[in-house]
Amino acid sequence: MVLDDFADFAAALPPHGAVMGLDLGTKTIGVALSDVLRGVATPVETVKRKKFTLDAARLLEIVKARQISGILLGLPYNMDGSEGPRCQSTRAFARNLAQLTELPIGYWDERLSTVAAERALLEADTSRKRRAELIDNVAASYILQGALDRLRHMGRSA
Repeated sequence: MVLDDFADFAAALPPHGAVMGLDLGTKTIGVALSDVLRGVATPVETVKRKKFTLDAARLLEIVKARQISGILLGLPYNMDGSEGPRCQSTRAFARNLAQLTELPIGYWDERLSTVAAERALLEADTSRKRRAELIDNVAASYILQGALDRLRHMGRSA
């Protein structure tokens, strides 16, 4: 089930359980996971994209192995807030993935997540080659951490 509104996604999650964050690129998918208490996002893997069925199979292997309770995709809005072709392809990916899992699937505004990830890797003095390998899953962890922080805030205000 794909939930456009973040509050609906949050409501569909069970009280505890890890959440998977995805940064969908054209060539790779960055994967980050939270802990079961949803406090910290950790970059886990970069999946090299092949075709949807293979990409989805790898993601669902991770879901099963890590007992994931929800999937969050970074939605790449344009800087003016409008949706371009990359948003459309992310939404199509989510719809297709929803056919293969019962887990709630939601979106998080990912504007500037890759910029923040790149800056963090530069500050860590990571080589250019290593940055290229890590950028997508580090961006996924930025996306997921933003959502986890929001979830925690929503829990306090409810």
